[in-house]
Amino acid sequence: MRSFRQTSFGKYLNIGRLSSRPAIMSRNYEAAIAALNSLQTNFAIVQQLRDSREDMNLRSLPETIEWLRRIGYQPSDLDRFNPVHVAGTKGKGSTSAFIASILSQYTTVDGNDSSPPLSKIGLYTSPHLRFARERIQIDNAPLSEEKFAQYFFEVWDRLDEAARVAGEDPADLQTKPQYFRYLTLMAFHTYLSEGVSAAVIECGIGGEYDCTNILERPAVSAITSLGIDHVALLGTTIDKIAWHKAGIIKPGVKAFGAPQAASAEKVLHDRAAEKGTEIEIVAGHPDLTPGGDIKLGLAGDFQRTNAAVAVAAAAELLRKVGVDQIPDDILQKPLPAKFRRGLELARLGGRCETRQERDVTWCIDGGHTQESIRLAGQWFTSQIIANSTNKKPRVLIFNQQTRDSNSLARALHETLSTALESEQPFTHAIFCTNVTYKSAGYRPDLVSMNTDSTEVEKLQVQNSLAETWRSIDPGTDVKVYSTIEEAVDFTRELASQEKTGAGKDDAPILTFVTGSLHLVGGLLDVIETKPGPQ
Repeated sequence: MRSFRQTSFGKYLNIGRLSSRPAIMSRNYEAAIAALNSLQTNFAIVQQLRDSREDMNLRSLPETIEWLRRIGYQPSDLDRFNPVHVAGTKGKGSTSAFIASILSQYTTVDGNDSSPPLSKIGLYTSPHLRFARERIQIDNAPLSEEKFAQYFFEVWDRLDEAARVAGEDPADLQTKPQYFRYLTLMAFHTYLSEGVSAAVIECGIGGEYDCTNILERPAVSAITSLGIDHVALLGTTIDKIAWHKAGIIKPGVKAFGAPQAASAEKVLHDRAAEKGTEIEIVAGHPDLTPGGDIKLGLAGDFQRTNAAVAVAAAAELLRKVGVDQIPDDILQKPLPAKFRRGLELARLGGRCETRQERDVTWCIDGGHTQESIRLAGQWFTSQIIANSTNKKPRVLIFNQQTRDSNSLARALHETLSTALESEQPFTHAIFCTNVTYKSAGYRPDLVSMNTDSTEVEKLQVQNSLAETWRSIDPGTDVKVYSTIEEAVDFTRELASQEKTGAGKDDAPILTFVTGSLHLVGGLLDVIETKPGPQ
């Protein structure tokens, strides 16, 4: 096989990436993150890859299989951890979290059973919020720093050795896969090494050509709600996007999907039929209706759809591994106690999450598409209604660096102003970059090279957002900041002034943080690292 350096895709890997490995002085977590960051694809490469979509797509799976071979595995080895493969545009992280939480209820002995039906449960998701190790979880907990470093460098060393055998220079970073693919390989290695008995694997982008799709025979596949996103890679219509997402459906493997537009559902059914299987569209579950007695661990009315898909997928996996008393018609029957408990205990940071300080209530939810930003706005509306007696200022902190940020901001304003019957949903709107701290810059785990650094430094996106917001809501006090920390500082100072003013009440001010999950993760890091008054 030709060296990756000789392939047409390999030539892109040499642009803007370090030409040799980073100096690794130790093998701790910090060293692993430094090495991992050296594998990031920078902005120049991203732009070139967008221009070579078809070539990149066609090479994705063969190259990932070769990387897998270089660390000592074949795709069939991945069947050992009974993958549950999840794709979608909206809700795939939430659905994955629900599935993993349900499965984790079956890792303990129940009644007269001599041993639990499952042992360890894996969960591989992206992106992370604060720490890269959040992406690779076992039993609903991120890998420890020690475990992350151990498995990171085991993969690194295997790739070094494979490069030497192939007559390549291990110091050349073209002998390493890029960031997301490396973490995917590392997750697979971790789950095989740890003896994980079931793992929920969330796709990165798309499905058909996503590097996670080297899974040959998952136990079950799930496709969440679809929307328009990543058009440079997936196409500009919902049908084209559905085709890509349906790529995770495998012959003889049952698939479940959330309700979609009619044309998208047809694509899903057609692709399933081509592969000799079927996809069942999950309309819901009687126990997951509004007003039901199950309090989902993830907030937001839309999570009921994700939870229903998760129930169907988890039940299919459990039946396949031999768990008794999982009814075939579970979508019509009352949910077993373990399913209910799993749904209630599910957690996923940064999604419809509320953090409380003495002076500020942080309402946090990512939104990177038109549909998801509207859902986020609907959830924040419910928070406003729940605090209807609070007449304090309301603050927006927003950024979306790599997508059409202005159209997302307009969609958010429209959603909130319509729901609140008000033209001014916020008294203050702050637009900042995803850079974490004023003096330290990015936290190491949050370093991002795939954005235009000049654009970030000049605050081009943020100034454009500020101009857009002033045009649609001129009464709002609009601020632009270069870091997340500055946005937090302003909000806390505003809250402090409101609290000490004459005749003011003690209620905290509501602050909505939305847009990029990189913004969400950075904000969580700031408010946890530098907590406000409690």
